[in-house]
Amino acid sequence: MPAADPIAAIATAPGRGGIGVVRLSGGTLEGFILPLTGRHLEPRHATHTRFLDATGATLDEGIALYFPAPHSYTGEAVLELQGHGGPQVLQGVLERCLELGARLAEPGEFSRRAFLNGKLDLVQAEAVADLIDAGSREAARCALRSLDGEFSRRIYVVKDALINLRMLVEASLDFPEEDVDFLKQADAWGKLAGITTQLDAVLAQARQGALLREGMNVVLIGQPNVGKSSLLNRLAGYDAAIVTAIAGTTRDTVREAVQIHGVPLHIIDTAGLRETEDPVEKLGIARTWSAVAKADVAVLLIDTQHGVGVEETAMLRRLGEIPVLTVHNKIDLSGQAPQVSPSGMELWISAETGEGIDLLEVRLLQLAGWQTGAESAFIARARHVAALRRARGHLRDAAATSAQLEFLAEELRLAQEALSEITGEFRADDLIGVIFSQFCIGK
Repeated sequence: MPAADPIAAIATAPGRGGIGVVRLSGGTLEGFILPLTGRHLEPRHATHTRFLDATGATLDEGIALYFPAPHSYTGEAVLELQGHGGPQVLQGVLERCLELGARLAEPGEFSRRAFLNGKLDLVQAEAVADLIDAGSREAARCALRSLDGEFSRRIYVVKDALINLRMLVEASLDFPEEDVDFLKQADAWGKLAGITTQLDAVLAQARQGALLREGMNVVLIGQPNVGKSSLLNRLAGYDAAIVTAIAGTTRDTVREAVQIHGVPLHIIDTAGLRETEDPVEKLGIARTWSAVAKADVAVLLIDTQHGVGVEETAMLRRLGEIPVLTVHNKIDLSGQAPQVSPSGMELWISAETGEGIDLLEVRLLQLAGWQTGAESAFIARARHVAALRRARGHLRDAAATSAQLEFLAEELRLAQEALSEITGEFRADDLIGVIFSQFCIGK
């Protein structure tokens, strides 16, 4: 790309810190280095220097690093000024950069330029933001794999095989009079099956990565005093919700983010469901059903000593197609042992003592789709999973129309386009804008 206009931004988090970084990118930066530092900088060497204002007075002192194009994060000339992390100090250095002709960078513009200059593909660029936002060590490790290119490499392997198969199909279309059957000789149908198997493996890992990034919404429902708040506190590891013996203590939804083996779960404790004339409690019950509608899994808590009654049966009917895990609580009072039913959709636990909580955690992960040994997963977003599913659908249609080569060729083309959307080779400008606008300014 031609040299873009210089941009500048504070690249470290807002607030005070020991070190703060102001980053510039674009152009040649020759008009910035000497006025800012009073000296010439050796490329790719850390230089201790003063940062100067328009009069030559010192704004700050620290380390200056100059990276000539294309050997930088953005692929452009980049200057990083690493000084003290005081907000006023950093703002003064940034304002000096703007005085010298830079403009303030837009959110994600540094990473966007890296993408447009071929330094990162779209998956890697998104992984930068995902690494910053990672809510667990597992999510951070998976984001690093994506940033390192693991996800992209898997996509490229499948896409290259798909391109090879498209070439065979197109050759058969272009030379129908030839006696040689290109497709049979090249085992085209075997190749199609192999590509489908490869894509299924990538899709499975992408689902794991998406779960690490997005988490799962779990709503706790049941009658008053069955132990919903106690269970929330047990899963959270501290008293996130008030627990009393008074029915109707919880009148509003209480949300808590917890991690089970590194997988984020968003647990929502709700008001007890019962007939009531209390207007405040009625509002809480209405919010309960609103939370249920958005849940991935509903956990229906039942007092073991009372069992499933008319009220619980009515709740189950109203839940519809939402997966429901029925949890019989208070086994410490009934004398039962913690267990899981053969179907896996009923458990017996004690939120008070913690008995059976490990069984509940494992079952929740299974319902979320988490698989043991998923440490090799890479971080993924909803759009990645959606594109992979579209590609999988086109491969399925390709296999179904294999006798009609024109349709086969079209389905293979559409599958390739879906995969290319993931890495950004085939893209819409509005999609690129939305993705990078979610980044922080200095990235």
